[in-house]
Amino acid sequence: MAVTLNPYLSFRDGAREAMEFYQTVFGGDLTVSTFRDLHSDEDASDLDKVMHSQLVAANGITLMASDTPKRMEYTPGASISVSLSGDDEPALRGYWDGLSQGATVVEPLTQAPWGDSFGMLVDRFGVNWLVNISAS
Repeated sequence: MAVTLNPYLSFRDGAREAMEFYQTVFGGDLTVSTFRDLHSDEDASDLDKVMHSQLVAANGITLMASDTPKRMEYTPGASISVSLSGDDEPALRGYWDGLSQGATVVEPLTQAPWGDSFGMLVDRFGVNWLVNISAS
């Protein structure tokens, strides 16, 4: 059996908006379940928050995300980055262009000292992204 590692992003309130945005960047099928849908929270103000969402794209990319209910601690942070890498330059540049909308570019997507094209950004939802395009 294969093992798959998928990024699971946490938000306070923005999971649906973020995942819909990521769907415009990566394509694929998005499923979203709220706390109301799954009868999983007693706080009425949290019922329409996302309990679980999953974006599965044909290119092998899978992202998952949820909102954090008020009763749980939430600390947005820079302790994780999502890395996209490979040798499909048109696809990776397209992802970079999409993620760059409203983002803060930390390092422009340019040739790196190791020969690949590399860039870093923080998207408009506060998620850190790394893009590395192999020089082949």
